Formats: sequence, structure tokens, C-alpha cells
Amino acid sequence: MSKYINRVTASGLLIALGIIYGDIGTSPLYVLNAIVNGKIITEGLILGALSCIIWTLTLQTTVKYVILTLKADNKGEGGIFSLYALVRRQKKWLVLPAMIGGAALLADGIITPPISITSAIEGLRQIPLFTEITRGTIVIIVLIILAALFFVQQFGTVSIGKLFGPIMLVWFAMLAFLGMQHIADDFYIFKALSPYYAIELLTIYPDGFWILGAVFLCTTGAEALYSDMGHCGRGNIRISWIFVKACLILNYLGQGAWLLAHYRGVQISGALAESFNAFFGMMPHWFRMTGIVIATVAAIIASQALISGSFTLIAEAQRLNLWPKMKISYPTDEKGQLFIPGINTLLFIGCTGIVLYFQKSGNMEAAYGLAITICMISTSILFANYMATKRSGNFWIVLYLLVYLAIEVSFLIANLQKFPHGGFVTLLAGGLLFLVMYTWYRSRKIKNRYVEFVKLEHYIPLIQELSNDKSIPKYAAHLVYLTSANNHKEIEHKIIYSILNKKPKRADIYWLIHIDTLDDPYTCDYYVEHIIPNDIIRVEFRLGFRVQQRVSLMFRKVLEELVNNNEVNITSRYESLGKNNIAGDFQFIVMEKFLSNDNDLPFLEKIIMKFHLWLKDLSLSEERGFGLDSSFVTIEKFPLIVSPTPPVKLERIYTEQD
Repeated sequence: MSKYINRVTASGLLIALGIIYGDIGTSPLYVLNAIVNGKIITEGLILGALSCIIWTLTLQTTVKYVILTLKADNKGEGGIFSLYALVRRQKKWLVLPAMIGGAALLADGIITPPISITSAIEGLRQIPLFTEITRGTIVIIVLIILAALFFVQQFGTVSIGKLFGPIMLVWFAMLAFLGMQHIADDFYIFKALSPYYAIELLTIYPDGFWILGAVFLCTTGAEALYSDMGHCGRGNIRISWIFVKACLILNYLGQGAWLLAHYRGVQISGALAESFNAFFGMMPHWFRMTGIVIATVAAIIASQALISGSFTLIAEAQRLNLWPKMKISYPTDEKGQLFIPGINTLLFIGCTGIVLYFQKSGNMEAAYGLAITICMISTSILFANYMATKRSGNFWIVLYLLVYLAIEVSFLIANLQKFPHGGFVTLLAGGLLFLVMYTWYRSRKIKNRYVEFVKLEHYIPLIQELSNDKSIPKYAAHLVYLTSANNHKEIEHKIIYSILNKKPKRADIYWLIHIDTLDDPYTCDYYVEHIIPNDIIRVEFRLGFRVQQRVSLMFRKVLEELVNNNEVNITSRYESLGKNNIAGDFQFIVMEKFLSNDNDLPFLEKIIMKFHLWLKDLSLSEERGFGLDSSFVTIEKFPLIVSPTPPVKLERIYTEQD
């Protein structure tokens, strides 16, 4: 795998351009507009802003993500949950930054498609024919594009995905060409390469520090470089980033030179700010319509990459027990291509709401970036712990944390200014997503405190006697239970109660299936333990956190191998069926929990458990979540008593008649 992620190929470089750089690649559409909005164009402002952009791309994107974080690959996979899977055995509290980062990344996803597509469509105002186009018309066009984009997700995007790379190559080439065309407007623009002007802007320029909130928009797509490592490989990302960064910087320098040449001393406010756009403004008039079309397609590609990334993120969270089970479909055979209808609908509603609420990209810029800053801080904390596992040395770990927490906390403070201007929207969305993750995780911990495991060996004789007791009607030839017991010598008491007490369940063979979710992404193997040959058999599936848990299909595969190896006889033991070599029937028992009234939980835990059970009602049922065939499943309800109430003091009284 390490050879694969370091291998550089022409096709790999093209795929990387199409998948990874949509978000960060479309940032020139709005970054400088956000910086200069409401301000007078001066050399100090432009040089300082460009210097901040260049050094943010260098320190935050190049050094932190491309050079350092990409080293933390989990069998070739990247992303905040892959990073968490690498370090979760070290400290239990690391689940918190993982959940916060994941929730923030998803929340920021609801504003990335609207701001990218709206910024591109607003370029129509630079065309004389569409100068008077209304804000309402732009909103309608954006909503139509978003509706089409989310609608096609269910069919998969493999065929059109092959075009993403070449289109983004054209986009970045266009960025570089436009930038180089205007650098000659003011060659002094190259002074922005010096960090001196960034420091001067942040310390001397009036309210210069708060400009960081707009500067941060240039690096919001950096997290995608790490998240999509599994699709493109580390080597392809690192090489392609050299080209992408060069194109971005050339374009930003060109925009800056154009602004100084045409708007020096002008305040970008009022009616001018309504139609002002430095990116489209520096295009030749004859090229603008073509440029707008290319920009719109690039924005759609950026949105597509983010939507696909959200599906992958939720699928990983499910496997790590950080998210309720949701329906996942695989529209194509392409590795990693999946579709989650619930998340698709959630993102569509969120994106539509953002467009309707903010109306124009300038308003969205005021809200954009706050949540993703929190995600980057979470990644820094997790990566520092990854460095500790690699014994990088305390000096380097402390240095890493000091540098990047200082940078990211500064961005966070500057971005907090956006809170009343719309930043609360993404923080509210992120907070709700975190609440879902925390509730699901915490409720599992609460339940596990009270799960009672018993020694299986104590019950083997009873189960064998039951299996041979012909006075009890046979429940099924093969009875299958899913067990959470990691120790193969133990079993949940509720399963024993189901077999022996609730309604005695006589069967020929009792199967116990356990799923062990591994930190590796794509491991998929199993082993079998014949506790009592042809009587009690345990099957343990070892599945990576990116592997779909299709238990029925996998169990059938196991049975085929066991039968072919003569390890088990699944032929029916009914005489009439057995002589005709007909296999016995299989029945899965799924234990469905409900919160018993006999609980005496603390107030906070009671709220968590009630919210958990409400989420459970909304999510996939156990049998569908584990990919079981519902025609072979019996649902058995049992009370969830996680904190028994104190004994009731009840005293009997006697009447005279007694």
C-alpha cells in the first residue's frame, strides 16, 4: 500500500486535480472580494492581503497538510476519522476532537456548494447583456444547479467523474493565464512574496487582524487534500499541489495588480460593491462568458467532491459507532463510490436554506470558514498524538502544536467576528451534528456499563439438552445471534435468556456471530471457532471501518466454505428432508432494545438515552443496518435496564378476615 500511495502517474495527477482541489481551487472567485469589500484600495492593503494569502497557503496547506499530515495514512486512507482510528487506542478523550472535527467538516459542507456556485453565477453581471440581472434570478439559477447536482448523486458519478480532471486542468491553466496577463499592470506586486507585508497588515493597518477571517477562505479546502488521499495517493497529491499552488498564487498576484492599476484609492462599497468582482473583472471582455461557464463547471465539481466526501465521512462514522445506522447504497462498482440518501437530502436542504437566507456570495463570505477552522484545530490535536505514537520527540510535538495552534486559534478568533453575520448558521449545524455523534457514542458507553456477560461454558450443557429435547417444538434448524462479546468464552446474558427462558428455542445448531471493527480501513476476513462441533459455532468477522457490514452475504460465504471443507453439516435433521439432502432453515434473532421504566438514571444520562432511542427510531433497524435478509429475521424486544431503580419498600398488611 505504501508503494501505491507514493506512486506518481499522469492519470493519478489528473485524478487528483479533479477530486481534491475543487474547493481550494475555486477560492480565487471570492477571497480578494471578501478582503477588499468596504475598504479603500491601497498598496498596503493589497500587498499585505496577498502576503497573508501566500504564507497561509504555504504554512497551513503546504507544510501542515501536504508535507506533514499526509504522512499519517491508515493503510493508504486519510481524513479525520482515519487519523482518529490510528490514535484512538492511545487516549479515550481523543474521540472528542474527532467528533468535533467531523461535525465541523460536515457543517462547512452546507455552505461550500452555495458560495462556489453563487460566486460563479454572479459573474454574469460582468456581461453587458446581463448587467441588470436581479438577485432573485441568480438565486433561482443557483437553486436549479444545486437541485440537479443532488438529484444525480443516486445514479453515481463515475462516467462524468472522468471529465473532472481535464476540466480542472483547464480551470487552473486559466487561473495562471489570467494572473500572468495582469501581473505586468504593477510588477511591484511581487513584493507580496515577503512576509513583512503580512506582518505589517496585521499589526499596523487599522483592524488588520480581523482581515484574517477573509484571508482564511484561501485555505478552506486544505482538509480535502488529506481526506481524499485514498483516492489519489500521497505522491500524486504532493506533485499536483506544486502546480495548483503556482496557479493560485499567479492568479491572486494578477488580481492584486489589476486592483492597484484600476481601483487604487477607490472604496469598494455601496452600488460598486454590489456588482464588483476582481476575478471576472480582470478577464478580457470577449472571454468573460467562456470564463463564467468554466468557473461554474469548476464550482459544480468542487461541490461534487465535497458531497462525495460527506458520504464517505458518515459511512466511516457509522463503522466507528459515532453515527446512527443509515441506508447506504452503491450505485456503481467503483471503489469508494457510495450514496447515502439521508445525508444527500440533509445537505440539499442545508444548501438550499443557505442560498435562500444569504441570497448573494458576499453575505456567504461573511459566514464561511468559521466551522472549518475548528476542524483544522481538531486535526492538529489528533496529528500531534499521531506524532507521539511515532516517537517523534517531545520538542517536535510541542513545536508543531505551538505553531499550528497559534495560527489556527488566530484564524478562529478572527472568524468569530463572522458569528453574528451568519457564522452562527454553520456553528449551529455543526453543534447539532456533534450532538448526534456525542449522543450515539455516549449512549453506547452507558449501555456497555450494564451489559451483563456470562461464561458460555456454564450454559453449554443446558443448550445441548435443549437441542436434544424433542418434547419442545423445534424453533429453527439453525439459530443465529449477533453477539457483542469480544471474549469468545463469554456471551451476553440476554442471549442465554432468549434461548432458555423467554420462549425455549430448540435448534440443531446455534450460531454466534461477532463483528470486530478494525482500525484498518479495508480488512475483510473471519475465523471460526467450533465451541461444540455441529452444535454451537462462533464466527468472528474482522472488518475494516470502511467495509460495509453485509452480514447475510458474508455468513452465506462462510457456510459455503465450511460445508465444502466438511466442517459442518447443514442438512435438515428432519427425516423426510434429510434423505433428500435439503438444507435446514436459518433464523436470525435480533434483540431490539427499549428503555425500561425500571431505570433510575441521572438527569443528563436520562436525556442522552431518550435522545439515543429517538435517533434509533429514525435510523435503520438492526437487521437492515447489518445487511440481514428480513425474511429470516425475528425481532425480539427486551427492556434496556441500564440503571436499576432502588428496591421498592412494600409492606403487606393483613385484614381481620385473614
